[in-house]
Amino acid sequence: MQMNKNDQTPNKNDVYPELSLNVITRQEHNISRKHISDNALKVLYRLHGAGFEAFLVGGGVRDLLLDQNPKDFDIATNATPEEIRQLFKNCRLIGRRFRLAHIMFGRDIIEVATFRGHHQETTKNVSQQSKEGMLLRDNVYGTIDEDAERRDFTINAMYYNIGDYSIHDYAGGHEDLEDRLVRLIGDPQTRYREDPVRMLRAIRFAVKLDFDIEEDTAAPIEDMSHLLQDIPAARLYEESLKMLQSGYGLETYHLMREYNLFQQLFPLIASDFTQDYSSKTEQMLDLVLDSTDIRIEQGKRINPAFMFAAMLWYPLLARADMLMAKRKLSEYDAIMEASNYILDEQVRTIAIPRRHTATIREIWQLQLRLPRRNGKRAFRLMELNKFRAGFDFLEMRGEIETGETEQLAKWWQTFQNAGREMRQAMVSDLESDTPEQGKKRRRKPYRNKKNKVSSS
Repeated sequence: MQMNKNDQTPNKNDVYPELSLNVITRQEHNISRKHISDNALKVLYRLHGAGFEAFLVGGGVRDLLLDQNPKDFDIATNATPEEIRQLFKNCRLIGRRFRLAHIMFGRDIIEVATFRGHHQETTKNVSQQSKEGMLLRDNVYGTIDEDAERRDFTINAMYYNIGDYSIHDYAGGHEDLEDRLVRLIGDPQTRYREDPVRMLRAIRFAVKLDFDIEEDTAAPIEDMSHLLQDIPAARLYEESLKMLQSGYGLETYHLMREYNLFQQLFPLIASDFTQDYSSKTEQMLDLVLDSTDIRIEQGKRINPAFMFAAMLWYPLLARADMLMAKRKLSEYDAIMEASNYILDEQVRTIAIPRRHTATIREIWQLQLRLPRRNGKRAFRLMELNKFRAGFDFLEMRGEIETGETEQLAKWWQTFQNAGREMRQAMVSDLESDTPEQGKKRRRKPYRNKKNKVSSS
């Protein structure tokens, strides 16, 4: 690969090969404005009416061509962020690494980006790369041709022109859509170094769209997976939710693991991996991710805290067992201390917000409290805010651990569905079967018989 003499960065033509424009006329594609968000159309028309170029771009165009409903409608234009803000009163500029305009329509946000140029050619101090080639700041503006060259995957480099309703395809994305391929634009190794998260995006698109990853695009991923360790933990948290909580979590996890990407995000979990996927940690991963996918398909709410609590449970127990053996701690104290260690270590890689780590701790603590059902404890436990999450997790554990854990989960299932009298009977049965778990026997006061005789 050739280098520029001045900055020792790769030659532009090696990284961003010159692309040939293929214009697909309105008669040749299936995109209709009926399927484009009204708010996105408002932004497109206003930019176009003000004399700027305006294109619907990226995943929105890709999904419309696949007859799917886009999650977002992103727009690219030759207007600068400041010019966009002058056109829209409901505009907010965000971002340092990438300067973007958000046009606000209540809760609906239309993201507008200015065409990107090549950071290798700019003389402005608006672009910065690390020694490893990662882009740290990148506000270099250019033409639509340069913008297309800068996009990551061919299927994301198609532009819907509001001027004549044609599609501008710069990288053969339309052909790759037909061939069901995820293909990087440019040299894969250099593009992954620029932004290692592109490796995660390749996996996500392949699973979501049921595409294959093109051979050259896939080849460097496993060897370069360690570059994810340089990505800020806050960004990896957001990416982990996109990967695992978008309805395809189970399949995504297996493909990530195949390319050594999951191991970078969850090193504590990866230490339990086996060749035959037989460890309790691996069984729990399959169970919780499959359950999450089903809930999303059914339109039910999901909570990241529950997923992380389940994924990290068996690494937590292993740490607690070590503390009990080494420092003779009680089970409760060992789990409390182990929970601090496990969460601290995981947050180094994925910055799980504090509101979620607090919930994770509550779910874990409930696993210690749910076996203690005597007296009024069972009734009080059911009143706790996180009881349902704790019980759902107990049921998952029961599927894996069977035995006493499974029986405990079945008891709680029956208890929840029972009437008041039956619940009281269930608790009474527990106390009669296991008196040591019931009320403590009162010790009779000690009486001195000698004194009693003499006083009479």
